[in-house]
Amino acid sequence: MVQINFALKEVNCKIVYYGPGLSGKTTNLEVVHNKAPKSNVGDLTSIATEGDRTLFFDFLPLNLGQVAGMQTKFQIYTVPGQVYYNSTRKLVLQGSDGVVFVADSRRGKMDENIESLKNLEENLREYGLDINTIPLVIQYNKRDLDDIHTVDELNEILNKYNAPTFEAVAVTGEGVFPTLKKLSSMVLEHLNAQHGSARIKSKSAVSVKEPVMAGAAGNAPTAQTPPQAQSQAAPPAQKEPSGVVQEQVSASPGVKPVERKVPTPTNKVTQKAKRKTQAPPPPPVEVNAGGKGKGGLIVAVVIAVLAAAGAVVYFTGAWKNFV
Repeated sequence: MVQINFALKEVNCKIVYYGPGLSGKTTNLEVVHNKAPKSNVGDLTSIATEGDRTLFFDFLPLNLGQVAGMQTKFQIYTVPGQVYYNSTRKLVLQGSDGVVFVADSRRGKMDENIESLKNLEENLREYGLDINTIPLVIQYNKRDLDDIHTVDELNEILNKYNAPTFEAVAVTGEGVFPTLKKLSSMVLEHLNAQHGSARIKSKSAVSVKEPVMAGAAGNAPTAQTPPQAQSQAAPPAQKEPSGVVQEQVSASPGVKPVERKVPTPTNKVTQKAKRKTQAPPPPPVEVNAGGKGKGGLIVAVVIAVLAAAGAVVYFTGAWKNFV
């Protein structure tokens, strides 16, 4: 699986050389390692056994320069050719972005080619990959030998996927770099089709302003209101006297607006409640012209009546004593 590092601007791709034992997989990598510029290749690791030259895999980091501003690096592997190392084949094939199938052109090796190709198809399917869609190049190796199949025979039996094919003589380097170059371009095209939109999204995400962190609140600039927003802001609400509502009545153009006060319903209810709870005030005392009130006049009349009654009683008793 391709690895994209936008911070370092690197694209790391994985290519796997697949095929039967002794078909020329490791020889392809050795030629690339020997003839490529030393600054563009890493160390070549190879483990040889009695039955095959590669037991596990060869690893060759290959730098192909920049593509669209990104540094491209290809990690090239080979798998063991023997079928009984299928578990190792699966492990090496995991996460591959492209496959080179190296077929042995010699007669008598066709069954091994078919068996290895079917094994490739099955292992890719287990990883959710389709051999018809993954970048695939078929190399017909050992074309310098006498007893070999023709290209048409090989295509008819092995290339049912319509994959690009190359004739090669790996021991001399013939057809090695054209095979790798073709697969590399197919991998990059496939990468661009799959991850082109993701790259655009990643770039656009960088331009999004991040929110101010809690620790940087003291250094954050104070937000200012634009002049237009200040002019459009609503004026502060004014207090209105309780119990009245100011209503502005607009007259015809040229006539000054008139204000009138209308009691609010709420204040009416409040005033009625106050009238019920409060006792009526005492009537005021009226003062006449002489400066005496009505109360004083009544008291004077009562005193005069009592004095007259006392006088009558007094004179009656005195008259009885005299007689």
